[in-house]
Amino acid sequence: MSDGAQSVRVASGQGFWGDWLEAPVLQVQSGPIDYLVMDYLAEVTMSILQKQRGRDPSQGYARDFVPLMGRILGTCIESGIRVIANAGGVNPLACRDAVFELANAEGLAGRARIGVITGDDLLERIDELLAAGVELRSMETGEPLEMVRDRIQSANAYLGAAPIIEALQRGADVVIAGRTTDTALTYAPMMFEHGWPRDDWDKLAAGVVAGHINECGAQATGGNTGVDWQSVDYIDIGYPIIESQASGEFVVTKHENLGGRVTEATVTEQLLYEMGDPSEYITPDCVADFRTIQLEQQAPNRVRVYGVSGYRATDQLKVSISYLAGYKAVGRMAYSWPDALAKAQTADRTIRGRLDRIGLRFDEVHTEYFGAGACHGSLAGPLGDDLPEVELRIGVKHSSERSAVERFSREIASLILAGPPTATGFGGGRPRVQEMVAYWPALIPKAHVQPRVEVEVVP
Repeated sequence: MSDGAQSVRVASGQGFWGDWLEAPVLQVQSGPIDYLVMDYLAEVTMSILQKQRGRDPSQGYARDFVPLMGRILGTCIESGIRVIANAGGVNPLACRDAVFELANAEGLAGRARIGVITGDDLLERIDELLAAGVELRSMETGEPLEMVRDRIQSANAYLGAAPIIEALQRGADVVIAGRTTDTALTYAPMMFEHGWPRDDWDKLAAGVVAGHINECGAQATGGNTGVDWQSVDYIDIGYPIIESQASGEFVVTKHENLGGRVTEATVTEQLLYEMGDPSEYITPDCVADFRTIQLEQQAPNRVRVYGVSGYRATDQLKVSISYLAGYKAVGRMAYSWPDALAKAQTADRTIRGRLDRIGLRFDEVHTEYFGAGACHGSLAGPLGDDLPEVELRIGVKHSSERSAVERFSREIASLILAGPPTATGFGGGRPRVQEMVAYWPALIPKAHVQPRVEVEVVP
């Protein structure tokens, strides 16, 4: 526990793996912050990382994190900025070792302490848990996990603040975790710095709200906004910073010398992101009631958040399980004026007819016409005959037979010469067959998940 800091600045540096590479660097260089938090993991990301680790035991983490540390770790150590990230994926120890190697090369041996959190990965424990009566039923369908047991690719429990706080208590300058809740990356340092009790539900709920605002990066500071988006400076957009008070109130802001915008509207848009029942935003540490959130525009780019209520945490953790759900391929072909839409529609009938002719059946065949209202569907209204160009996009899915999808991939290329005229833009060549990964959310009693924390000085 810290000494009850009156204010702590927690800056978001990333909202997903693939976010703007310069954002965390600008957060560190553009003004004072106390913590830099970065979220790398989505549900499907875990299965991708498991595949990488299966091919190479030294992989399975977000590799972008390591060169980023090469750019900012020295500055963070000198400025007292602590970094928290779930970049460890399914192999946090390998990620830690890679950061060790880089930090050593940067002359930081003996100067930086790296914490690593494990225990969320349940893949090797699935049979043990099932035997112990932990059914891991789908939260969406109620079906037992046995239905997809032979196709599971990853299984990770969402950890909360406790192991992050432990790493901070033990002096970690950088905390590398696997699957944590996105919000815990932000509210764990708030709990640590302010010394909030684990049962102060209102303050913890305020931290959860802060974490939800931070978790998607610039989406809270004008990115992806639907309000006056033309006036947003996207080139050097500033990412959000939470200025937290011990009382639980906080301000959402950004570095003044960067672009973007922080308003009640941008904060509200992010608060509504992926929102289910607003009265029960459930995390491992508390349940937050989003209906109680109050916003106030204090000044330009400063939104005060207050009044948040929370409730006792549940006795379970959510588990993100992914499994192989079949194979797919998506092909594209563009057609130009005149009669662009009619040509694309004829191409669609042609490829479907050829697949039927050779007896191929799929679980799903889906067609879209880009340039002809595909994004708006029926809302696009009646379409004329003078569309300058239309792109046909057709995809197929098969739950078990890769060979059927491979045949579709070969068939679609024939449209270039054996189909309607003006075909062009055969996007990327023959479409690639891809494995389809499905999401299986489940619950597990907390007693069955034991996080482990290690903190070591860079050797």
